[in-house]
Amino acid sequence: MDRPLRVAVIGAGPAGIYAADHLIKANPDVTVDILDKLPTPYGLIRYGVAPDHPRIKEIITALFRVLDNPRIRFIGNVAYGVDVKPEELSRFYDATIISTGAEKDRALDIPGIDLQGSFGGADFASWYNGHPDVPREWPLDAKEVAVIGAGNVAIDVARILAKTADELLVTEIPDNVYQALKQSPVTDVHLFSRRGPAQVKFTPQELRELDHSPNVEVIVHPEGIEFDEGSLEAMRQTRHVKMCVDILQNWAVRDPRDRPRRLHLYFLQAPVEVLGEDGKVVGLRTETQELTGDGWVRGTGEFTDWNVQAVYRAVGYLSSALPDLPFDTRTGTIPHAAGRVLDLDGEHIPGMYVAGWIKRGPVGLIGHTKGCSGETVTSLLEDMDRLEKAPRHDPAEVIAYLEQRGLPYTTWQGWQKLDAHEIALGEAQGRKRVKVVPRDEMTTIAGR
Repeated sequence: MDRPLRVAVIGAGPAGIYAADHLIKANPDVTVDILDKLPTPYGLIRYGVAPDHPRIKEIITALFRVLDNPRIRFIGNVAYGVDVKPEELSRFYDATIISTGAEKDRALDIPGIDLQGSFGGADFASWYNGHPDVPREWPLDAKEVAVIGAGNVAIDVARILAKTADELLVTEIPDNVYQALKQSPVTDVHLFSRRGPAQVKFTPQELRELDHSPNVEVIVHPEGIEFDEGSLEAMRQTRHVKMCVDILQNWAVRDPRDRPRRLHLYFLQAPVEVLGEDGKVVGLRTETQELTGDGWVRGTGEFTDWNVQAVYRAVGYLSSALPDLPFDTRTGTIPHAAGRVLDLDGEHIPGMYVAGWIKRGPVGLIGHTKGCSGETVTSLLEDMDRLEKAPRHDPAEVIAYLEQRGLPYTTWQGWQKLDAHEIALGEAQGRKRVKVVPRDEMTTIAGR
């Protein structure tokens, strides 16, 4: 290409930011615009990671350094397919990397899942993290709650439900979240895992954090602490699996502690029905499972009804289809070959690439995203000489287009204003940060 390469990245979460970082390091002339539908960068790091996880949120420090590079430009509050369409992007950019992640809840197809009082864990996480596009109220009126899942999101949801509001006040939770949690009558949170303790997906660090609250007694019910050859092999092969199992076994045999709230962990219990009465959740029915020798399970035909008034499913995230792009509804991903987006005939759509969870599915930790984004960037750079040149490649033309449309976009400098504003709000209350929640207030503070 006889002029500097111009690339748009759609999505300002870790995958998109890592892709931009790979690009500018691999090509000294490329410039990148990262567009996001939210006014702020960082994606699920800001709106998916629980507020009492400052260690994970420290990843933002590394992402900040990438976004602060003058060859990368953040443009927020601009939605792909709504504010800017694919054909419009091709006027301004030689290539586009789709990196919109996954923020919806994967469905759980059991009877009663749509009853009042049945919720998605991702939706709950968006609420307690102050996402601008979700309602500010949340019905926290259950004394006993079921959480379904064996991953970090399930652990987060269970922990936030079980903790007292005052414990979370030192974090960045918005005031409406604090007030709602303070009124919660919850006494018991029950977390159900379909498989055994050697098959859990959460990390040892996440697991240990369950036990840090002075107000919550973590109870591991020993009936499900079972192992087969597949489980033993998993413990031999993977250190963090063995660490999780050791923690769970120790908790299962320790003496009870007298604390006002309890968080119960059950293994080998598969949800089969959410029980209802008058359209509301009144219980959860599970089927006891048995290990089959290879780490998998099968039902035993033994059922238990649990007295709960709310059910939260945390069985995985799901990506959303995007306008004018192919989408595999079964896997929740955009079809690709090494990051090159493929049409229905399996041919590469020129100039279109994909990275992150919408490329490979919502699996792996944040660190795994670097390799995924690197593969996509390698494919893009291999194709560079074959890319069709954008006719309006001057970076100023994108901004002129957004202003002509009257779109209240945000910038990297604007985000730094908002960031400083939130930190100042927190300092006034002895906290690290207090999030601004309404979208229009964020864009006003960010200004232009």
